[in-house]
Amino acid sequence: MGIIIRNIKKNDNPLLAELIRTVFREFNIDQPGTVYTDPATDNLFELFQNDQSAYFVAEKAEQLMGGCGIYPTDGLTESCAELVKFYLSPESRGKGIGKRLLEASLNKAKELGYRQIYLESFPELDKAIGMYAKAGFKALNKPLGNSGHTACTIWMIKELG
Repeated sequence: MGIIIRNIKKNDNPLLAELIRTVFREFNIDQPGTVYTDPATDNLFELFQNDQSAYFVAEKAEQLMGGCGIYPTDGLTESCAELVKFYLSPESRGKGIGKRLLEASLNKAKELGYRQIYLESFPELDKAIGMYAKAGFKALNKPLGNSGHTACTIWMIKELG
């Protein structure tokens, strides 16, 4: 059975929260000012009920492999969404799953009329940052919007064609 990319379901909440926090511990970035301590991390299904947002999960044989979404973060222009909560389980990396999740999110952003996608990250997630750069994201000198994730030190943006 192959990888399925689908919309988030309510029963994904606990599995996604644990996956995200596991990745943060793996890379030693489990600190305040990140999604690690953000209460929304435990309620992603509810967060993504906003009709200007979307969240996708990758699943194989009913096992959650990762997720990625877009969200109209406070403080961003209405033509810009944030790429958010993009995490993969260790066994899912390097297999094109992240690329598929990113493509699903970018396609949905275009469909919703966004012209730019912004993201925040950490230097420790260098493989992800390389993937973003390859996908056309450009580095910024400062954060945009008000995500509340003040610990992030990498900011990037992509123009959607």
